[in-house]
Amino acid sequence: MKRGRTGHYVTISTIDETVKAFVPAELPPEPPIVWSSKLLRLFDEAHLAIGRLEGIGDLLPETSLFLYSYIRKEAVLSSMIEGTQSSLSDLLTFELDQITGVPIDDVQEVSNYVAAMNHGILRLDGGFPLSLRLIREIHAKLLSTGRGAMQTPGEFRRSQNWIGGTRPGNAVYVPPPPEMLSECLGKLEKFMHNKEVSPLLLTGLVHVQFETIHPFLDGNGRIGRLLMTFLLYEKRVLTKPLLYLSLYFKKYRRMYYELLNRVREEGDWESWLEFFAEAVCETADNAVKVTKKLHALFDEDKEKIIASKRIIVSSKLIYEVMIRRPIVTSQLLAETTSLSLATINKVIKNLIQLQIVEEITPQNRNRLFCYKKCFEILNAE
Repeated sequence: MKRGRTGHYVTISTIDETVKAFVPAELPPEPPIVWSSKLLRLFDEAHLAIGRLEGIGDLLPETSLFLYSYIRKEAVLSSMIEGTQSSLSDLLTFELDQITGVPIDDVQEVSNYVAAMNHGILRLDGGFPLSLRLIREIHAKLLSTGRGAMQTPGEFRRSQNWIGGTRPGNAVYVPPPPEMLSECLGKLEKFMHNKEVSPLLLTGLVHVQFETIHPFLDGNGRIGRLLMTFLLYEKRVLTKPLLYLSLYFKKYRRMYYELLNRVREEGDWESWLEFFAEAVCETADNAVKVTKKLHALFDEDKEKIIASKRIIVSSKLIYEVMIRRPIVTSQLLAETTSLSLATINKVIKNLIQLQIVEEITPQNRNRLFCYKKCFEILNAE
């Protein structure tokens, strides 16, 4: 439905030029969302897909076995949308204090994303409400180090920003001026706690509004994508933070930005919500497929370890670590299992012979070992 522009423009002077900045109308949309048969079907399918995702706990003995690496995959993908070149392998290697093959700022940004994500989950688990304060805390973690450290981490902007172009005058989009942020964000925060709107619909609406307000000097895209997962997690639509849409948005990046603009200029919320529901369906179903593949792999490799009849107890300890951390060093294994380095070396040698583990460094010191098949399943798009 085309409602017309969902907000108004204000004329501002910035960087020695006069431009028009967009100020969005508050949520929910007026007139209300038109629920066509297609949109209703897509939202029903999205709810069913989330239900299937919730059931993966029955497949893995601990969801944390999956969550550790899955969160890091999301961090890599979300950061790639912003232009970083770090891979999942680079991030896991960086976390082991090893040298990576990409610029340190790239992998640091991805590591910060993981820290921001974990901080948000921890705060929500502790009963802290999803609020502007928590959003600022998450932003502070995201930009704590690296290239974003000079972009006022944890603070809403006090100057004008813009999207695309080299200056506001030739920008693709100019968000609200800083003096109007407080009002816009206050209304958004209030809507985030609206109990009359279904959580999934609310999440789709809030994401667009947050990106339209663009309250930070840097990191708005990453925070906006995290916000979707946090909203569904806080409202218990997700009991584990396992739904991340960055891969879908990266895959259909041009359509994603086009739909955001159509909401602003034409009020076409319905097309955006169809896209959003499709993203939820595909992302949730892919996560379920990955989990099933991991479950089958874990069963197969545990049988290999038992059948080998060699240092089974120690092998199981090390194998459990490598399920959680598919790239490890001997030192990490020693710290997490309390086994001696001699025992670890024997186990690793056996796991290599069983074609479960592969050494990925040629040197004798600072050796890296990878649970290759597990890593390949996690790393596959």
